[in-house]
Amino acid sequence: MIRTIALGVVACAALAACATSTPYQPAESGRGYGFSEQRIEQNRYRITFRGNSATSRETVENALLLRAAEVTVSKGYDYFIVVEGDTEASRSYRTSASPAFFGRYGFGPYYGFPYYAYGWGWGYPYDSYTREITRYSAVAFITMHKGEKPQDNPQAFNAREVIENLRPLVIGAQS
Repeated sequence: MIRTIALGVVACAALAACATSTPYQPAESGRGYGFSEQRIEQNRYRITFRGNSATSRETVENALLLRAAEVTVSKGYDYFIVVEGDTEASRSYRTSASPAFFGRYGFGPYYGFPYYAYGWGWGYPYDSYTREITRYSAVAFITMHKGEKPQDNPQAFNAREVIENLRPLVIGAQS
């Protein structure tokens, strides 16, 4: 009985770890979740942010803008213009056996038998379920500039204001 409870606790901990949003950090070479940037020209960069299945589209897009602002400030510029940007949803489907297989099927008073017997279910496909897994990736090509942000360009962002406004949303979403 204690072993069963311990296995249940371990399984719950593993599931909880899987349900954690992508942290705001550089993308690792293996999994690739997080941000990355590539210099294209002196004032032009490609910024990307890839989230896992627990990271919302909004968080991915906010993290992308935050990283673009951080790169802009670190290179000595004041504002950036998103020349081109896109957010992509990658969907996959996973079919698994039902986790509630013990005691789900059995015999008892409801089935006309005088007892209840624990046992395995009927098997695939009767005890299975399918879930959709969506991962968002965002990419932006930016140009960085000095001086006042042009007020007539909706694609222009004041880098320091973006950092001030989005950092609490992106970093706070991770906790």
